[in-house]
Amino acid sequence: MTAWLTAHEPALRLGVFAGVFLLVAAWEVAAARRELAVSKGRRWLANLGLVVVNTVALRLLVPTAAVAVAALAAERGWGALNLVGLPAVVELLLSLALLDLAIYLQHVLFHAVPALWRLHMVHHADLDFDVTTGARFHPLEILLSMGIKIALVLVVGPSAVAVLLFEILLNGTATFNHGNVRLPPALDRVLRWVLVTPDMHRVHHSVVAAEANSNFGFCLPWWDRLGGTYRDQPAAGHEAMRIGVDQLQQGGVQSLSWMLLLPFKGEPGGYAIDRREWS
Repeated sequence: MTAWLTAHEPALRLGVFAGVFLLVAAWEVAAARRELAVSKGRRWLANLGLVVVNTVALRLLVPTAAVAVAALAAERGWGALNLVGLPAVVELLLSLALLDLAIYLQHVLFHAVPALWRLHMVHHADLDFDVTTGARFHPLEILLSMGIKIALVLVVGPSAVAVLLFEILLNGTATFNHGNVRLPPALDRVLRWVLVTPDMHRVHHSVVAAEANSNFGFCLPWWDRLGGTYRDQPAAGHEAMRIGVDQLQQGGVQSLSWMLLLPFKGEPGGYAIDRREWS
């Protein structure tokens, strides 16, 4: 089973991503939450072009994915969970929770360290917030994130099944919660107790520093509540809030080449958690 998962991991992840992407994209057409500020065709071409670059970079530079590392760790007895005999269901749930917590902490770190914020700023510099924003990350951030994930797998020792399931959940929820979609307010209030919703995560993409430093979670919303980084709504409301980064509000700077060069150009401004307004 583990060998089969390792061999088919790319196809499984791509299939889930494509399915969720198409569903959310159709939902955006049927019930958009906000009017888009920039040409959709141009943004989608650039954002999805970045997905292609990232996929190629990962396959060329990190051919051993986290799932394969988890299988190797289980075989060699590496990692805390491989040293204790927990029931399979308990191990799976604990692994998913720990991996999601790590992603939350990593996200906070990328807002707090200037060099990391330069990379992560590519994600936040999108002038709109829709299904393609969830895949808009600089290749260096993707590679660094994979390195962190592999190190975590070696320390924690989750099973290959747990890692693959987490990767699928992370891809699916990140695609969903970046959707420019409308949920009934009552459903959103209930759902955000167990899952990060689009309205919850959209706050994180505000140009307002205190709002950009909130709602860091991608899948589970509990870490923001426990860590004191949860914010219910943007002050200006979802329709009126400005998306993006303060000093990067020009509509003509959203090309693929601009995104690839952004971390190395000029000053990044007050990186989010360095801003004095943060509380």
